[in-house]
Amino acid sequence: MTDHNTDSGASKGASSDSDMPKRPAAPESTAGLRQPEVKPRRETRFSWIWLVPLVAAIVGASLLVRNWMHTGPTITISFESADGLEVGQTKVRYKDVVIGLVTDIRVASDRSRVLVDAELNREGATYVTQEGARFWVVRPRLGISGVSGLGTLLSGAYISVDAAESKNGDEPVYEFTGLEKPPEITSGRPGTRFTLLAADLGSLEIGSPVYYRRIQVGRVIGYDLDEGGRAVAIQIFIDGPNDKFVTSDTRFWNASGINLSLNADGFNVQTGSLVSVMAGGIAFASVDEDNVTAAEPDSRFKLASTQSQAMADPDGPPFSIQMHFRQSIRGLKVGAPIDFRGLELGRVVDIDLEFDSKNKQFYALVKGELYPMRFGAAYENLVKQDASGNTGASLMTIMVKNGLRAQMRTANLLTGQQYVALEFFPDAKPVAFNRDAVPLIMPTIAGDFDRLQQQISSIVTKIDAIPFDGISNDLRVSLKSVTKLVDGLDGKVAPQVNAMLKAAQKSLGSIDKLLAEGSPMNDNMDRTLREISTAAKSLRALADYLQTHPTALLRGPSRDVLSVTP
Repeated sequence: MTDHNTDSGASKGASSDSDMPKRPAAPESTAGLRQPEVKPRRETRFSWIWLVPLVAAIVGASLLVRNWMHTGPTITISFESADGLEVGQTKVRYKDVVIGLVTDIRVASDRSRVLVDAELNREGATYVTQEGARFWVVRPRLGISGVSGLGTLLSGAYISVDAAESKNGDEPVYEFTGLEKPPEITSGRPGTRFTLLAADLGSLEIGSPVYYRRIQVGRVIGYDLDEGGRAVAIQIFIDGPNDKFVTSDTRFWNASGINLSLNADGFNVQTGSLVSVMAGGIAFASVDEDNVTAAEPDSRFKLASTQSQAMADPDGPPFSIQMHFRQSIRGLKVGAPIDFRGLELGRVVDIDLEFDSKNKQFYALVKGELYPMRFGAAYENLVKQDASGNTGASLMTIMVKNGLRAQMRTANLLTGQQYVALEFFPDAKPVAFNRDAVPLIMPTIAGDFDRLQQQISSIVTKIDAIPFDGISNDLRVSLKSVTKLVDGLDGKVAPQVNAMLKAAQKSLGSIDKLLAEGSPMNDNMDRTLREISTAAKSLRALADYLQTHPTALLRGPSRDVLSVTP
């Protein structure tokens, strides 16, 4: 047993020695010492180096999960061009918060627009993917309201979005049409929208200011034609809380540019702010200051041209009239006033040339509009009495019967502009007036200048009818007879006249000698005059005496009176 174990141990030892590397022999000095027993280290099956890819895989998976949890849907926005947009760099922002990134840009199949795909965040998709969201590209812009988008000079262009207030139950929308310009009013801004109706747009543009007491309280946000195309519908937005000043009786007028007027008060210039002069503007005011009831949103108002027209009393609905003028209408333009004793009742809306087949002549057809409420109390009283409902026709019937006629008159002698005047002419010939005609045909009368021209033409016609040729022949015959008579007088009467003149000259010479100073006739005349003077004095003395003694004619002179001294 012992040997066996010894052999086994020896064999094991030998096998162990054969497996283990050989060591150098111990030095002789260590002979006899016990050899150390070396046990090899046990090899491990797992290496720690594998933790690195494991951690990387876990991190990558977490990033994928996080990206999946934050990634929202992809929307498509169509623009006219992709100016400033780049894939992977252009961001989508809502109130300057990044909510998405542009992932693709391509041209539409019809090549009319550019389609931009943007991947949204899951949080941003909740209020962006809905009806009414608006997208536009933010880039540097210079507009009426100022300069915007300067920050994109460094950061680059980006897509901004304006999301309307979400409604429960709305289906998500993933395709949108982008705006080429930023909207003037964003969703959620306090204020009220209104619509103004004007004949034309004038100098107004999107962004033009709206003033109340010369303080800007709103702006123009859009415009388009109405359904009939007869007016322009201008959308304005009044910021809160100033929108409460727009009431049911508010009047709007165009405050653009410079208003010049020349009247009895002199030369008047009215201007708004510098912005309104350059970019146009609208102003408004209320007729009744005590009215505090705010107008309903989207109410429609009329836009007047000037403040005076806007604040004037309401004219009511107009009715149409026609006037036939058979003389020249040079100087009469569309828009010219129709005047009644200085009060403007309406205006000319159209001028046409027509032909009268019955009388074989042309005439001017002038169409106008009259506002009967401008007649004041006369119209109001007639409204109370007239039950037919056509008060305007009834009023014109009465006035035409009393001699109302339409006449063209000169408004400005320098420019030659004319207007239509309604005036009473009592001596005018009666005319038939059809009150049921639509439009009413107003009788006309020639103007003062035209009538003067007709009178001058009549005089010229009469002068032309005078036979000047016959008169000239008669004058020639008469002149010949006068010439013969003068010749006869010169040959026969002239010598006799000369002899007569010589005899008269001799008689005058004799008379001159007779009346010369110192002539006997003059001496006799002087003596006679002195005697007559002495007799006159005696008669004067006798008259004085008789006046003093009237009884002397009966009794004789007094005894104390001896004689009358001459």
